[in-house]
Amino acid sequence: MYVCLCHGVTDRDIRAAVCNGATRMSDLARELKVATECGSCACQANQIRKQTLLQISEPELAAA
Repeated sequence: MYVCLCHGVTDRDIRAAVCNGATRMSDLARELKVATECGSCACQANQIRKQTLLQISEPELAAA
């Protein structure tokens, strides 16, 4: 699903960037240009970022 229409960024793009180390919104803005044009995607992009970070940390918590 497209999240940022201005730059053609999908939820998969955001998840991949987070898995590759883009843990802050500023990282996503720098790498994908998310929320740098009209800004209407910022809330949804941030929600996807947070969900992905939680999913990444869950396996680590289960292994501990």
